Amino acid sequence: MSEPKPSISVFFPAYNDGGTIASMVIEAARTCRALTDDYEVIVVENGSTDYTVEVLEELAARFDRVRVLTHRQALGYGGALKVGFAAATKDLIFYTDGDGQYDPRELALLLPRLTPGVDIVNGYKIGRSDPLGRVIIGRLYHWTMKLLFGFKLRDVDCDFRLIRRGALERVTLTSDTGMICLELVKKLQDAGCVFAEVPVHHYHRAYGKSQFFNVPRIWRTVTNILSFWWQLRVQKLPTGEASVAPTPAANRRQG
Repeated sequence: MSEPKPSISVFFPAYNDGGTIASMVIEAARTCRALTDDYEVIVVENGSTDYTVEVLEELAARFDRVRVLTHRQALGYGGALKVGFAAATKDLIFYTDGDGQYDPRELALLLPRLTPGVDIVNGYKIGRSDPLGRVIIGRLYHWTMKLLFGFKLRDVDCDFRLIRRGALERVTLTSDTGMICLELVKKLQDAGCVFAEVPVHHYHRAYGKSQFFNVPRIWRTVTNILSFWWQLRVQKLPTGEASVAPTPAANRRQG
């Protein structure tokens, strides 16, 4: 007797991703159809000023399993993720960004690692396809976060995640900024959730530009991180133990 197929919610936060979001949605739907009969694809549009909304309206009109949640006022990256998590209705929730730097077809690589006892499958970048400055900042950020918060993941900053609904129900997210990724992983690991990791590809950004790499946003991120660290280390908010499931030898690749 075959195992029951999972139900999957896929969602994308989208901000000025008019040139990439259509292919992301279509490939996600095609991938889900191969994995399960019970799926949905959600896009949380986050105050775009390009033609993202028009593209999404056409997608929603053509595909009955695509839902578009449009917000004319920007929610912030964290706000968009919180809306996506709240809107998802299936047992498994997968998200990645709408900018095309990850391949939604690689969701098929994550699902087999969500074995009994594993709560989250986290991607890690095989190689980062960004300008050298971003690569350097990314490495510094990664090691700083490991030092400050005791992360055991290879790549905390890889927004390519498959999460059981039950794991998300164990945490409360508060950030409206890009720091939500740090908050999400930290709170999940402190809740005792078990992570598995899978290597995924990271591609050059073909459309638009990153909203993170400017001085005011970086400064806000630094102050938010320090505030979060203060709450955990000085105010002694509850913490737990992280657990990362061993990567099968056949799946190990160099990052």
